[in-house]
Order: sequence, then C-alpha cells, then structure tokens
Amino acid sequence: MILDKINSPDDVKKLTFNEMNTLSSEMRELIIKKVNTIGGHLAPNLGIVETTIAYHYVFNSPEDKIVFDVSHQCYPHKMLTGRKEGFLDSNKYLTYTGYTAPEESEHDIFKVGHTSTSVSLAVGLAKARDLKQEKGNIVALIGDGSLTGGEALEGLNNGAMLDSNFIVIVNDNDMSIAKNYGGLYSNLELLKKTNGQAENNFFKAMGYDYLYLEDGNNVEKLIETFKKVKNINHPVVVHIHTLKGKGLKLAEENKEFCHWILPHALDENKPAYSEKETYNSITKNFILEKASKDPSVIAITPATPGVHGFDDEFRNKLKNQYTDTGIAEEHAVAYASGLAKNGAKPILNIMSSFVQRTYDQLSQDLCLNNSPVTMLIYWGGLSSADCTHLGCFDIPLISNIPNMVYLAPVNKEEYLAMLDWSLEQTKYPVAIRVPNTEVISTGIEDKTDYSILNKFKVVEKGEDIAILGLGNFFGKAVELKKLIKKEFNTNATLINPVYMTGIDEELLEELKNNHNFVITLEDGVLDGGFGEKISRFYSSSNMKVLNYGGKKEFTDRVPLDKIYQKCSLKSEMILEDIQCVFAMEQAKLGNFYSFN
Repeated sequence: MILDKINSPDDVKKLTFNEMNTLSSEMRELIIKKVNTIGGHLAPNLGIVETTIAYHYVFNSPEDKIVFDVSHQCYPHKMLTGRKEGFLDSNKYLTYTGYTAPEESEHDIFKVGHTSTSVSLAVGLAKARDLKQEKGNIVALIGDGSLTGGEALEGLNNGAMLDSNFIVIVNDNDMSIAKNYGGLYSNLELLKKTNGQAENNFFKAMGYDYLYLEDGNNVEKLIETFKKVKNINHPVVVHIHTLKGKGLKLAEENKEFCHWILPHALDENKPAYSEKETYNSITKNFILEKASKDPSVIAITPATPGVHGFDDEFRNKLKNQYTDTGIAEEHAVAYASGLAKNGAKPILNIMSSFVQRTYDQLSQDLCLNNSPVTMLIYWGGLSSADCTHLGCFDIPLISNIPNMVYLAPVNKEEYLAMLDWSLEQTKYPVAIRVPNTEVISTGIEDKTDYSILNKFKVVEKGEDIAILGLGNFFGKAVELKKLIKKEFNTNATLINPVYMTGIDEELLEELKNNHNFVITLEDGVLDGGFGEKISRFYSSSNMKVLNYGGKKEFTDRVPLDKIYQKCSLKSEMILEDIQCVFAMEQAKLGNFYSFN
C-alpha cells in the first residue's frame, strides 16, 4: 500500500506519477469505507484527492499555507499530513474531526466549517507575511459553490490588491451542495467551454492572473500547473475542473445525495426509505399546499435543500416559487425581506448554525424594516456536532432583535398553526424553531391566536413549582413534572412558553400568588437566552428561579449525554437542585415542604 509510506508531505514528494495514481485509488477506497461507517462528507472529498496530492508534491507545508474553504474536503489532506490512522483503523475513525483543526496538525491553519471564508482568511495570512517580510506561498482552495457567498467576493476584491504571492484554487465541480444557481456560473461554464480562453473572464476582471486546467483530476497535469504558480509574485486564480464524487459511481451520478451521508447510506442491504412523518415532511406538504393556492408563496434556501428534505420532486413542483440563493445566507435574508415588502410570502429555510452568518441582515434588512418574512430555523438545540456546526446559539441571537417574533412549537398542531399564522400576517418578521424531535401530535387542531404576542400556555395548573419547558425541552418538562409529583408529592404547574422573544408578564405575576419556585428548560445556551428573561422578571421578588440549558462554549463532537450531564440537564440532577433549594428555604417559608 502506497499510503503506508506516507507519514508527512515530504513523503509525497518522493512518489512517482504511477505511485500517486495508485495512492489516489487507495485514498478513495479508505474515504468511502470510513464515511459509510460513521457518516460525513463524501463526494467533496472524493473529487479533490488528486489536487491534494499535487499540492503537497509541489508546495512545502506548513511553510506554504493552504486554507480549505468550508474544509469539508480536507480528508485527503489529513491522510497526507500524519493522520492516516484515522482512515486506516476503524477504531480511530472518530479520532480526528471532519474539518481542519490546528490542534491536530501544524498543517491546518484554521478551524473552518462555514463557507466562503477561505479567500478572506488567506488574504490576511498573505498580508501578515508581507508585513513581516517573510516568504512562502499562500493558497486558498475554494469550491465554485462557495463563490456565491458574499465574503468570497469581498475576499477576492481585497486579495486582488496584493502586490505579492497569493494563489486561489477554484475547484469547479459544477456543483454546490446541490445544483449551482446564479449568474456567476454562466461565466464559469463559458470558461470551461473555451478552455479558459474566453475574453469574458470574471477573475481577470477582478484583477487576477488566470490559469485553467480542464482535467482537474489528473495529478501529473495538476503538478505541472501548480509549479507554474509556485512562488508567483502577484495574485493568481488557478481554475480546475474536477469531478465531484470521483471514483464512486453513485456519487458521480447523484452528487447531491452523496455530498454528505449518514452512516451506512451506501449499504446494499440498507433498510428501505422510511415513510415516517417528520417535521421536514410536514413543512414540505404545508409549503406545497400553500403554493398551489397562492402564487405569491415562495420557498427559499441558501444552498442546503437536503437539510430540509427539499428534494428534486419538491423543487420541480414549486418551479419559480422556489429559490436556491446559493451559499449566501446574508443575501437570502435580505432577498426574503424584499419579497415580503412587495407583497410576496417568503418562507426562508435555514440551519441554526448558518443563521449566525445573518445577524446584520436580520437586524437591519429584516427587523428594522418589519418585513413579514417567515423564517424556519432547523437543527436548533444542543448536540454532539462538530464545533463549527453547533445549533445552540440561535435563541440569544434571534430572540433579542426588536420586532422579531421567535416561536417554539412543541407539537405538529402548534407548528402548523404557527406556520399558517406567520404566512398570512403582515405585521412582523416571524421565526419558527422547527422542532428537533420526533413528531408529536395531539390530534387536536391548534386554534391559538398567535397575533396576541407573548402569551404563554398553561398546560396543567398546579402550585408551588412552575416548570417552563421551551420547545424541544417541553418533553423534559413533562417528565420533570411527573418526577416532582412522585418525589415531593407536589403538583407542579406545567407551562409551554411558546414565545422566545418576550415574556407573559401577567402570567408570571400571577404565579407569585401560589408559587415559590420557577424552573426554565431551554435547548440552547443560557447566556442571553429565554431563561434569563424569566430570572430578570423575578429578580426583585422572592421567587426562586433555576435556569437550565447549555453553557456558553464551543463543544466539539461531545456526546449529548455528556453535555446534559455537564449542564445538569438530567432530571435527577434537577431534582437534587430542587431539594437543596427547598432545604435552604424551609426555615423561611412555612408552606414549603420538608424532606427526610
């Protein structure tokens, strides 16, 4: 096995072209096996193998520095930079993260997991090199899908002004996560059809020197091309045409499906597709029904249709009532605001970890203008995800912007009622946190008037203790209520807060009459979150408040059970906290319970 001989990039430089081609095949087999076992990015990594080998053959890492955009195509890089055991040994599959990580290797410069950032980061590296009068090549590797992101264009604009070495490799595989959308791609197509000779050249217009390589999976030609730009003294774009998913027929033919896969997605004996109802399927059916009756309804996603289950059939049914903005979350928010201002009914679908990129647009373009957009936030909550894809920060981020209404449904009927209200109302921008749970259905139509803002729902009346279970954690609140009844013989009040952007002051004031204790549960970080609003309300009273949620931290593939343990989110830990507070208070509060 050729890979057995590779312990660092220096070993790559000793290989013959035949050995490099053999190495490419070996690496693809290992990537396919590992990703099918534990899940991860498949097609992007399969398409970039030869580029990675050629890069490490020509350049001298870490003196020469490469920044991978998104870094979801860094598996081959890791295999050649001392981390091959993470692909050779199934017991070590989880040793290394799926993204670049400086703590793992000196060959990784940044932690990167969001798109369109590589050029900007690399421009900074290059400028610092120049300021310190150092040498070395600075390379940004960016996929064509990432070029739709505004930061990529900002970075290219700034990078063109460098009067020194700066290399941008554009990995053009004709795809984003899904199909490419946008005017930029017409120029990329023209450049490919003319073998890079078209006079109309986006990159040259930006001020870059330009080279094109049609066979971007040919390691010998890649090495030849990279040698031409190594140590170049001005900014240059190397545009390479690669095949996403190369080496796996399914990935080559179904690039979108194989962009990122779940464990065992490639197994022949994989169970048939489940027809089980999900919040994705509920959302799709709602949008299709509304769009069929109202031509002003339009669904939007910034290049992540698979996250929401927006498959080809769904997109084809919607036709011009669907927009993929490309990987451009900021534009997607402003675009939705413009649609709403002119009488359309946009439904913007976006992942929690990616909504972080849109704060200014949420504040200025959307909420300041009070545009009645419906935003659906997916995958919100504490998780065992990589540190770059955490979905636990959306509550503080979204719920503290003026004019925004952020809702947390706890079941199917609430979710549908909120969707319907949001789409038809014209007063507010509305965000709905799509439940990140199994579908819960009451079977009873929700007739709540959500235009009466910040009214919490008292699900079960009780006394002494009130439990506010927000969204995903309402189920925890139900469980906690049962345990409190069993442990303390106390019938706690159970509340579904519904609104994350405000508090029900009337209800909270009323609780003072026969409650001494309030517990809040939220599936997100506590700092700036929902629970703190409740604590602040009661801060001048004798009400005892305990807030439960996540800590303000970047976790990195930490098992969810461990996070719950660390954050005291397990029911038995909450019961212990209650007992401690009761014990301290029983001397002061005669109507409180004493415990054996």
